[in-house]
Amino acid sequence: MRAKTFKGGIHPKEYKELSNQCPITPAFPASKTVTIPVTMGGAPNQPLVKVGDEVAKGQIIASGEGFMNCPVHSSVSGKVKKIQNCLITGNGMAPCIIIEADDAGRETLLPVLNPFETTKEQALARIKEAGIVGMGGASFPAHVKLNPPADKIIDYVLINAAECEPYLTCDERTMLEQPAKVIDGLAIVMHIINGGKDGQGHAKGIIVLEDNKEYILPALENEIAAAGYADKMSVCLVKTKYPQGAEKFIVSAATGREIPSAKLPADAGCVICNVGSICSISDAFRLGMPLIERSLTISGGAVEKPVNLRVPVGTIVSDLMPSCFTLKSEGASEPVKIISGGPMMGFAMASADFPVAKGTSGVTFLTEKETFLEEESQCISCGSCVAKCAMRLSPALIVRELKAGNIEKAKSFGLMDCIECGCCAFVCPAKVNLIQRIRLGKGIVRQKMAEEKTKAAAKAAAEKAEGGK
Repeated sequence: MRAKTFKGGIHPKEYKELSNQCPITPAFPASKTVTIPVTMGGAPNQPLVKVGDEVAKGQIIASGEGFMNCPVHSSVSGKVKKIQNCLITGNGMAPCIIIEADDAGRETLLPVLNPFETTKEQALARIKEAGIVGMGGASFPAHVKLNPPADKIIDYVLINAAECEPYLTCDERTMLEQPAKVIDGLAIVMHIINGGKDGQGHAKGIIVLEDNKEYILPALENEIAAAGYADKMSVCLVKTKYPQGAEKFIVSAATGREIPSAKLPADAGCVICNVGSICSISDAFRLGMPLIERSLTISGGAVEKPVNLRVPVGTIVSDLMPSCFTLKSEGASEPVKIISGGPMMGFAMASADFPVAKGTSGVTFLTEKETFLEEESQCISCGSCVAKCAMRLSPALIVRELKAGNIEKAKSFGLMDCIECGCCAFVCPAKVNLIQRIRLGKGIVRQKMAEEKTKAAAKAAAEKAEGGK
């Protein structure tokens, strides 16, 4: 099978071998306490419990009434000890519900539901009720993603099985250990996209797999054939290259279509799901289980023995030490950087005292040698960032305009089209902080947009009030 690819991109050292032979192992925090963020994707939720309440595993503990709200469930049976702001991924502070687990074993799961006997609306309601979001990091509510506007004709449901971030292997292990669940989840999503039990859609499923995981292909194809989906599903091999897992490149490599600037995959007739999300969708129907656990990779040169774990959502990462993994403590092997996620698009963290959220696919502990901590110097206009930018942007020009305060000109160079994959910074010989500056620039643009929206709303309200006199 010929592997497909995209223009641009880079080939960072993969480090997959550190953990891709490690089976996913169940684990529980040593403190028997979970710290569950009130919101993990979608619109801000409100707590539905108070300090002192006893909760059951699977019980909804935070939610909201909006379409974009996605409920949050307790991942353990226990008692609510605190509700307070805690450190979360991104180094921000956010409301969290702290629950101390007990041995009572209370459990509140959803009724088992045959997905193929449901209408589209019933299936989407189940996915929302189960609190499923994108588990690759973006944490976008699945019930919204799987309900594209009526004028968007979806031809393909793609599983993003590229897992192109260095070090991370939990998706690879999931496909190897549970290929039947992956195929079942894909079939359920196709059923929904095609309109439910009375639907007329003809969307097909494609699992997009990087060729460094080609050894899994026979297992997936066997499961597809055994389930009777050979005419509806296929596996597409793509070349191992970063950032192959980005939406635009998954779509272009697997279908030959291009997502227009500032548009979504649905505008190219595609819906994309992560491997973890697709398995959670299967669990929500077959087991009635909401999204209360997830697998993740703990890796990096500073970890004694990298692992793949399955933990309750809300597990504090440092609570998994030393029972599940330990860090090296001598000289050059000591951790100097902790990242929630992979090193290319993850978030640097001040410590390991943050909870595993629905979108936490891994935590990497890097040594000084792995981090390339070098002083930023002046851009030498070499063009390396332009040559490697898969989005075909000019990162150096964007940053030059941002430094000069020319936001509009930076936008004209594609500031808001940047996917922050980090390829430009990876190849920059001057070590310019390109991604940090682009993120700051995007923040300024978004803040201005929010202010303009607020002003417009205030003006409209004033005009309405004036007209009512």
